[in-house]
Amino acid sequence: MRRPFALTVLCVAVLLLAGCQAPGSPTDQTDPSGDDLTPDSSAVDYGNDGSAPAAPDEDRLGYENGYWYNESLSVTTDDGLNETERDAVVARTMARVERIRGLEFQETVPVSVISRAEYRNNTAGGEAGESLRRFDNAKFEALFFIGEDRDSIAVQNSNRGESVLGYYSSRRGEIVIVSDSETPTISRGTLAHELVHALQDQQFGLASDARTRDEVQGRNGLVEGDAVAVTQAYTGRCGEEWDCIDRPDTSSGGGGDRHFGINFMQYFPYSDGPGLISDLREREDWSAVNGAYDDYPDGAVEVTYPERYPGWEPESVSLADRSSDDWERVRPSTDRNRPDYAVVGPSAIASSMAYTIADDYNESAVVGTRDVINYEDGSLDSDDPYNYDLPATDGWEGGRMHVYDNGSETAYVWKTTWTSEADAREFADAWAAVIAHWGGTRTAAGQWVIEEGSPYTDAIAVRIDGDTVTIVNAPTTDELDEVHDA
Repeated sequence: MRRPFALTVLCVAVLLLAGCQAPGSPTDQTDPSGDDLTPDSSAVDYGNDGSAPAAPDEDRLGYENGYWYNESLSVTTDDGLNETERDAVVARTMARVERIRGLEFQETVPVSVISRAEYRNNTAGGEAGESLRRFDNAKFEALFFIGEDRDSIAVQNSNRGESVLGYYSSRRGEIVIVSDSETPTISRGTLAHELVHALQDQQFGLASDARTRDEVQGRNGLVEGDAVAVTQAYTGRCGEEWDCIDRPDTSSGGGGDRHFGINFMQYFPYSDGPGLISDLREREDWSAVNGAYDDYPDGAVEVTYPERYPGWEPESVSLADRSSDDWERVRPSTDRNRPDYAVVGPSAIASSMAYTIADDYNESAVVGTRDVINYEDGSLDSDDPYNYDLPATDGWEGGRMHVYDNGSETAYVWKTTWTSEADAREFADAWAAVIAHWGGTRTAAGQWVIEEGSPYTDAIAVRIDGDTVTIVNAPTTDELDEVHDA
């Protein structure tokens, strides 16, 4: 069953997205390439002098609900936007989004406002079943993101609750602005970004068949990359071609303790997605982007390496259950229409490695800052801030993870396949460094034991067989073969 999709804008450490501001980032992003993102279409250029003609006899690109894309607005932003002002801003922003994207809105997009407290309450994650929680906890433990003493779903929801400025709900067909004021000051980037999602939904539909995290990273690379590219073009025209509303600085969210590793992973579609859009537009302009909604990228690989789209397909990885009777497979709630296994792809692996430069457990790191953070002329590259193309991940072809439970503790088996034996070895060596970073010591038998006091105290075996790497986790070394008898 295809599921409706909710798209959010996340502010993450040292990053900027759609009006979310963070240290070292400008308030608005521009299109540094100078590329004119206006599509070849039947849109008429009415000039940029702020004067607009009368309403057209029929709707057309660049005109929405009484406002042309280049029309001036008279609104007061110091005290936020009242409902009338908000309607005007939304209408003109819709006109500008369709002007850039070359697609017509089919209907007006409602915009509502909720408080941050209400948003936190709505995303508390209380409905997740115990099986799903144990499965998700083990998966995030396998990535060395969240230890056994914390709830992974709660941590992810907390991250979102503190950083989201707005989102588009395809189920309701509306944009929701998260604000603590009934008359919010809406970031032009946030509004434009979410309106692109509404336009995508009206033109192509955003229901998704993506069922694993890596599949979601692939489809989101297209969806979010499209929205980011249009938003960059929009903000780049402010002050040059278009009059844009000056507004007070807006908060980047509710503060809180954000998890760098999880944020890094969640930011992947926003950072690498625009590169996919640029590559598609070089092939056939916006028509290539439009066509991609009928053939979403199959995973993060096709977003990180756009030249591999659409020919690349992930390898289907088989993983036999070889556990003893003491261990039973953990299967997420069946009512979630999700598989009973995980696919942890290259963007997640890169994020785990990047997390070692920011965690407070160990001063060591398995990558350098400039390996995963992109700088341009000495400053953060706000258009492409994170790098997910690492030597230890670029040969990923497929994977599968199973989670097990003995009634009191969990374990996992994670199998990945690689382009070559050399790629498999490179990943295994890099992952051994990650294990060591978190307190792991190799035993005489070649297994790993993670020290007491680490959030991940356990035993781990890393087994290489040609172009395949299998990682087994259990509470003790004696239990490794009970979880997966190799």
